[in-house]
Order: sequence, then C-alpha cells, then structure tokens
Amino acid sequence: MTAALPLPLQTAWLIPLYGFAGVLLSLPWAAGWIRRTGPRPAAYLNLLATLVAFLHGSLAMRAVFEHGPASLSFEWLQVADLHLAIQFDLSPTNLVALELVTAMSLIAQFFGLGYLDKEWSLARFYALVGFFEGAMSGVVISGSLFLSYFLLEMLTLSTYLLVGFWYAQPLVVTAARDAFLTKRVGDVLLLMGVVALSAWAGAMDFPSLYHWSAEAAASGSLSPLAATLLGLGLIAGPTGKCAQVPMHLWLDEAMEGPNPASILRNSVVVTCGALVLIKVMPILQYSPVATTVLLLIGAVSAIGGSLVAIAQVDIKRAFSYTTTAYLGLVFIAIALQLPSIALLLLFAHAVAKALLMMSVGSVIATTNCQDITELGGLGGRMPATTSAYLVAGAGLTGLVPLGCFWSFGLAAEVLVQQAPLFALLLLATNALMALNLTRVFRQVFLGAAQPKTRRAPEVNWQMALPMVALGVVVLLTPQLLSQLDPVPGIASFSPAVAVAVLGSSAAGVLVGALLPIHKSYARSILQPVRVLQDFLAYDFYTDRFYRATIVALVASLARLSDWFDRIVVNGFVNQLGRLSLVSADGLKLSVSGQSQSYVLTAVVAIVLLLASLSWVFG
Repeated sequence: MTAALPLPLQTAWLIPLYGFAGVLLSLPWAAGWIRRTGPRPAAYLNLLATLVAFLHGSLAMRAVFEHGPASLSFEWLQVADLHLAIQFDLSPTNLVALELVTAMSLIAQFFGLGYLDKEWSLARFYALVGFFEGAMSGVVISGSLFLSYFLLEMLTLSTYLLVGFWYAQPLVVTAARDAFLTKRVGDVLLLMGVVALSAWAGAMDFPSLYHWSAEAAASGSLSPLAATLLGLGLIAGPTGKCAQVPMHLWLDEAMEGPNPASILRNSVVVTCGALVLIKVMPILQYSPVATTVLLLIGAVSAIGGSLVAIAQVDIKRAFSYTTTAYLGLVFIAIALQLPSIALLLLFAHAVAKALLMMSVGSVIATTNCQDITELGGLGGRMPATTSAYLVAGAGLTGLVPLGCFWSFGLAAEVLVQQAPLFALLLLATNALMALNLTRVFRQVFLGAAQPKTRRAPEVNWQMALPMVALGVVVLLTPQLLSQLDPVPGIASFSPAVAVAVLGSSAAGVLVGALLPIHKSYARSILQPVRVLQDFLAYDFYTDRFYRATIVALVASLARLSDWFDRIVVNGFVNQLGRLSLVSADGLKLSVSGQSQSYVLTAVVAIVLLLASLSWVFG
C-alpha cells in the first residue's frame, strides 16, 4: 500500500523529523563547541529545516488532494494481544493543520531573528523551537492515540524549557515549574485513559478505537462508570494543552518566556491539543457525563477567560486569557459534535492570534515594557505594528470580511438550532474580546506619548516583514478556509445571524471605546469597582483557591507521610536494631568456649524444632 503512494506521501513521516533535525544542527552552537561564528548560523539552519518541512508538507497536501487520504504504519511492538504501531493519518484536514504548524513556526523563527538579535543563547532558543515544531508536527498527523500521547508529553517538556529560557531570573524558573506541573496533571490523567484503552481495545490506532467503542456501546460491555472515567481521562490531556479551566493557569505563567515562543504557544500549540480532542471525540460521545463536563469546561473557559482578560494590565497576559476564551468555544463545538465548526474556529484563530502576538512582541521589543498603563501614542510611531494589530483584532472578532466573522456566523447558525444558550454565550464572548482589543488599542496606540514611548521607533525589517506577510494571510483567511476539506460553505448562515455577530462585535468595540481609562492609576478609586477589578485581575483568585485546597491537601499528606516515615518506620527499625544489639550483648556472655555445650544446644534446638513441626502437621 505504501509503495503505491506518491513519493511526498511515502516520505511524509519525515516532516516531524525536520524540526528535530534542527535541534541536532543547533547543538554545536548551543553547547558552545563553535564560538567564532556566533550563534546565528544555528538560527539559519533551523529556518532552512522548517522551510523544507513546509515545502514537503505542501507537496504532500497536493498529493492528498489529488489521490485522496492515505495512512502510513510502522510496526513497533506486539506483545500478546497488545499491538502498537507508529501510524500517521495523511488526511486533508491533518495536512492543512501540518502546514499551519510549519508556516507559523517559520514565521515565528524569522520574527525571532529580529526580536532576539542580541540574545547570547540564540542557538539554544532555536534548538528548543525546533523540538517544539517537531512535536507539534507529529501530533497533527498522528494516527494513533499512543503516538499522540507521546508527542503531547514532548510538548509539555518543550513548554517547560521555553518558558524557562531565561533561567537566571527566579520568576521565570517559578513560571516554568508551574506551567510544567499544571500540564502534567492533564498528561497523567490522559495516560490513565491510554492505558485503559490499550487493555480494553488491544490496539491504539484511532480507527480500531472507534470500532471498539462502537461495539462496546452496542453490547453494553463497557459500564457507564468505566465509560465516564475513560472519557474524563481522555478530556484531561487536551484540557491542559488548550489552557482550559481548571488547568488554564499555565498559559498565563508561560508569558514569561520569549515572545516568539508565545506566538506559537497561543496559536498552534493550543490547536494541536484541540485536534487531539477532535480525534478522540467519537469515543467520548458514548459518555454523556464526559460530554457534559466538556461543555461545562468550554462555557466557563469562554466567559471566564474573556472577563479576566479585560482586567489585565500586562499586554501579553491580556491576550493569553483570550486564547483560553476562544478555545472554550472550540470545546463547545467539539462537545456538540460539530468538528467542521471547531476546525474553522481553530484555523481562523491561529493565524490572527499569531499576528496579534507578533504586534505585541514588536511593542515590547521597542519599549522594553509590557504594562499598558505605561504605554501610549505608538500609533503614529509604529505604523506597521499598528496595522498588524488592527488586522489581527479584526480577524479575531466577528468583523466582516475576515475569518472569525464566517466562523462565528456558521457556529451561531448551528447553535441557534441545537443549543440557543451557547449561541448567546458565543456572542457574549465575541463582544468581550472586541472590548478587550479596543481597550488595549486605546491604551497602547492612541493618546499622548508616555516616557517609554516618546522615542519608540518602528521595528527592524526582520520583525516587520513576517508581520506584513502574516497580515496578508489573515486578510485572505476566508478564501483559505473555504478550501478546508470538511467545510461545506463558510457563508451558509442567515442574514439575521450575520447581523447578530456584527452587532456583538460593534457593541464590544463601542463599550471598549467609551470605557474610562486612566494612565495615572490602573485600579479604580471606587471601592466596589476596585473589588471587582481585583477579582478579575487575579483570575477569580484561582491560584489562592488551589493553594488553600489542593496544594494544602498534598502538603498535609506529604507531612503525614514524612512523620510516618520518621516516627513509625524508622522508629520500628531503630528499636529492632537496638533489640538485636541488646540480645547480642546478652548472648556473648553465654559463650564458654566448651564444644560440648555448643553441641548440646544445637541438639536441643533441633529436637524442639522437630517436635513443633510434628505437632503442627500431625
């Protein structure tokens, strides 16, 4: 079967390896073995590897559109009834996602040449980005749950390394640790689901899992409790990767890393997690409880993330929470069995959010400031960055004619018929995101120049060029979305829905334009408003709640375990040792040196032993 495929499809398994090859190519500079040339050759080699991956993916996508979907399978392990293989699913949707990953990685790496132009450990950064890219590329074309889990673990590791890139700063080290541990919670629960499925289904490729789940549901062999626990385990991994409540805090912590990594993290990393959830959704549909939990997670994340975002003064955190909100809408679409809507939302969000984070990075690189209360008046000084922000903002909200207008329109059209409450939630989320984008735009780009922005120039060409190129892609997003395989037509919604989407966007922009904003103080002088503002700014005090409950419980159990180990276990062992020493001291006094006494003692002991055994078995 593989031999009959076109060459680009036969070798498609190499595409994730290009990113990993970049790690090896960067190693001589990252490890300091080559010093005379500086670290930039490592960046160029990684860019070349990513470009090759993008071109190879383009050829593979063209072959799939011409010859139809294909799959690759490589035997890995077969023990008893467990059969494991490394499998890749080369469907149009997966290859479009692959092209999205490699394109965003290429743009972010090019942007990083300008953003990190004076970074002494540039080679290490590009090596980590290559590792990041390889893991993401593998996730989107993975054809088995086992391989998906393995690559998601690699994403967790690369997140830890990239967030902790500036490891000399204590806050960065803490953020990397917290991000790693938060995502590990979801990974461990997902591992439980993977192990359970491997035992029950005997295979880990998605078609076999779909077949097994259908048979188990029809025969009733899978109990409701087991189905619920399995579904919750499979949900947990994507929930952590997509920064959804209650495992959303890591994305906020991850903003301590370099901005080029934040571009990928807020656009395609969360997309990879959602794609895994789409792949396992045919298994989850047999558990009503798991589906309800997924709906609840999406709804809380969409509204909660939007509300928290509007209270942030850190420009990167203001938009990291909107990623949580947007992916909440994707989770709702997946839970309602609307994969085409979920894919539209994912792809429209990815390109626009990447452009938005690039404009944010340009502001930070020029002003060395992330506090929006200390910024202002950049609109006339940074025209390319301002244009990128406006295009990205329009692309993220329901404004004609960019991508999210069509995505929100299709989603609202279906939700009005199936779940009207969630249609209202979508419109409310859109309005809150438009409000947040307008609020930040007023603070950063309008108004009088502040001390940190009076001499702010436009960014260098290495940052401006990818911004302009991606801005063109965002403008062309509707045309690109119309070519997506499972989408029947991006304009198939009623005029009433279009008016509702536009109305919610306009309402958010209007409120954001009229919202009172003060440069001299970030918090309101009115006590009730200040309490609400702090409640939102500190993410509903979620971290404090975790410290008071889960962290306190784990710490108490750890202290109890330590006490038991020191007092009970060590105490018993020490007392036993002392008893042995005391017995030895007593026995040494009975040593006489007479052989007949030793023989008599041994004979008496043997007689007593034989007598006791005859009594027991007799």
